[in-house]
Amino acid sequence: MSQPTTERTQTPYMRGIPEPTSGPLWAGFGLTLMFAGLVTNWAVSVVGLIACIAGFIAWARGCFPEEALEELEKGSDIITPAPALATKPATERVMLPVQMHRYRSGVWGGLAGGVAMAIAAVAWGLLREGSVWLPINLLAGVFVPSVDAENVAMLKSFQPGIFAVACGIHLVTCTFVGLLYAVCLPMMPSRPLLFGGVISPVLWTGMLYATIGIVNPALEKFVSWPWFFASQAAFGFVCGIVVSRSKKISTMTGLTIAERLGVERSEGTR
Repeated sequence: MSQPTTERTQTPYMRGIPEPTSGPLWAGFGLTLMFAGLVTNWAVSVVGLIACIAGFIAWARGCFPEEALEELEKGSDIITPAPALATKPATERVMLPVQMHRYRSGVWGGLAGGVAMAIAAVAWGLLREGSVWLPINLLAGVFVPSVDAENVAMLKSFQPGIFAVACGIHLVTCTFVGLLYAVCLPMMPSRPLLFGGVISPVLWTGMLYATIGIVNPALEKFVSWPWFFASQAAFGFVCGIVVSRSKKISTMTGLTIAERLGVERSEGTR
C-alpha cells in the first residue's frame, strides 16, 4: 500500500522562504469593512466579517500544522549546510517593570480623580451655564439616547433617573481608568505625572472630540472642549499623585502559576 503524499515538499535547511498568500490582505480588508459598517450599514460589516474569517483561515493554513515553504532558486547565496554558530552564555532576562502598584491604589486613585473631575465639570456648568446639573445630564446622554431630545431647560434641571445613570457611568469609568493608571505608571518611572496629567488627557480628549459626532451628535454643541480637557487633566493629576505615592510590590513575572497561587507554600508560611 503506497504512502499518502503530502502537499508540502521538504526544503533544504535555509533554502526555504514562506509561500506567498493573500490571507493577510483579505483579513485586513475584512477588518476594515467591519468597522466601516458601524457608520454605514450592517450589511457591510457582515461582508467584512466573512472576508476577515476567510483571510485568517487562509493565513493560518500557511503556518499550521507546518509552515508552507518554497525553495529558493539554485545559485542563491545561501550556505549549505548550516554554519556552526557560536553559543552564547545563558543569561536571565530582566522583565520590566520590576515593581508595580497595588490594584487597590488604582481604585482609590480613580475615585479621588473622579471627585476632582466632577468638581471641575460642575464648576463649568455653574459658571458658564448657571446649572450644576447640565454636565451631569450630558454625561448620561452618552449612553442614554433620549437625553439628546430634551430641551435646554430640562438638561439644566435635576432628573433622578438620569442622575443615577450618570453616577454609575462616572463611578465605573473612573475605577477602570484608575486601574489602568496603576498598571501603566510603573512603566513611566521618570515622569509619571506627565503621563497621567497631560499625555493621557490629551489622548482621550482627542479621541472623544473625533468620535462624539458619531456617538451622539446632538450633544456635541453643548461640550466646551477647554473645560472638558481641564476636567480630564484634574482627574489625571489627582489619580496620578495617589497612585504614584502608593507602596509598590514586586511583580510575579518570574514565578510559576503554583507559586503565584501559593500552592507550594510551606507550613511555616501559611
